[in-house]
Amino acid sequence: MSGSNPMPAGAKRRPYALIDIGSNSIRLVIYDLAGRMPVPLFNEKVLCALGETLGTSGRLNPTGVPMALTALGRFAELAKRMKVAKTDALATAAVRDAADGPEFVRRAKQELGLSLRVLSGVEEAKLAAQGVLCARPKATGLVADLGGGSLDLMVLKNGRFGANASLPLGVLRLFGQAGEDRGQALATVNDHLAQLDWLNQGKGQPFYAIGGSWRSLARLFIAQTGYPLQVIDQFSLRRSQAEALCDLVSRQSRRSLEKFGAVSRKRLSALPFAALVLLRLLQKAKPDRLIFSVHGVREGQFYQRLAPAKRREDALLSAARDLAVARGRFGPHAEEVLAWLDPLFPVAGAKERRLRQAAVLLSDLFWHEHPDYRAEQAYLGVLRLPFMGLDHEERIFLALVQHFRYQGTAEAPLIQPVLALLPDERWREAEALGLALRLGHVVSGGAPRILGTSRLGLVDGILALTAPPDHDAFTPEVVDKPLERLARALGIKESVLLYS
Repeated sequence: MSGSNPMPAGAKRRPYALIDIGSNSIRLVIYDLAGRMPVPLFNEKVLCALGETLGTSGRLNPTGVPMALTALGRFAELAKRMKVAKTDALATAAVRDAADGPEFVRRAKQELGLSLRVLSGVEEAKLAAQGVLCARPKATGLVADLGGGSLDLMVLKNGRFGANASLPLGVLRLFGQAGEDRGQALATVNDHLAQLDWLNQGKGQPFYAIGGSWRSLARLFIAQTGYPLQVIDQFSLRRSQAEALCDLVSRQSRRSLEKFGAVSRKRLSALPFAALVLLRLLQKAKPDRLIFSVHGVREGQFYQRLAPAKRREDALLSAARDLAVARGRFGPHAEEVLAWLDPLFPVAGAKERRLRQAAVLLSDLFWHEHPDYRAEQAYLGVLRLPFMGLDHEERIFLALVQHFRYQGTAEAPLIQPVLALLPDERWREAEALGLALRLGHVVSGGAPRILGTSRLGLVDGILALTAPPDHDAFTPEVVDKPLERLARALGIKESVLLYS
């Protein structure tokens, strides 16, 4: 399920093609505008390194240009055959800044019939920030997108754009200028960052890092710190820890980095410079934490193309609801289940309510798995789903809820590595919620309009499920064991099925 893009029954796809012409690669992504979450229906990239020679010659890489035009021809033909409703072809820093960039745009139009939109630096920074907003529409912090040709920066305040800049500090350009000379690269980075007197607006706020080189850096950090969750999106570090790791990587040779593994060979040469740029940004902006985001320009453009009503949907809940419709047995009836759970789990606020609603929507997705593996598949499936709008603690919480909902235990070796990332009371809350959901599904069979006839809560210190006496779905043989197990998880000594 990790790459799934579920479609509710009867829903109609709205395929949308986005061609991203970057300094290092050219990529075609086909999205479905009928969904709120930008999960690709198709995704292919070609490494052309158009910006490789930009720092030295000021022109596009002569070897990469014919490769790029060939790739664009293929992508345009694929989009046509896939009957997409709309195609956007966006060119970024390499084409924007190269002396022969206009010639490349002309050839794409003349030879391929493909109109390229060359983004300005501000437009590129805005789209990168919109990628963050696609996941968290009210985000606040400093967004930085490091590409091959440019570093694009944008301040966000409650979802609104603030100060911004586009600097010629892309890793390909910087490597082309400085070679392996860290001192020269550092001087170049410092000169450009010194021009920005607003970086202190990021002080004490999140710092969102976007771009392939920084994703490679995140993979390296995850491997070197033994972090147990192999999900880059929303991987977060305290600033002090991030600075120490960036400083270490920025001083390594390619040969030293090869020993670490975790990073593709194609990224290794530029990785120290990517770490150096990030280090200096963190030192100057002084954010409270570094957050890696896999959502950038492409996701920002997808978000811009969504209908206004679709943009207003919560990305997590919309995706969970689509999954419930596509994979659940009887469709979603989350509000009924939430109302049934409320007396037992008082809600602290909107954030917790949202997370619980997502847990309910996801709680009937794995019924078709073999009984011996349901808990494992549910845990791994939810942990790895490409959700938006979730930090790692929230992602782990949702995965653990499903683990316990399918009779997984707290002693299961599979979940031990991530338990350390949650406070004890938090994973125990996930256990109780999972067991409550199991009780609900056992009693109702997943069908609607059954749980709503009963009440779950405490009666004189006893966990009681109170049901109507004339309702045949509520029998001791079905209710007693899952109710007892839920009581134990809640630290309650007694449980009872009552008829009233």
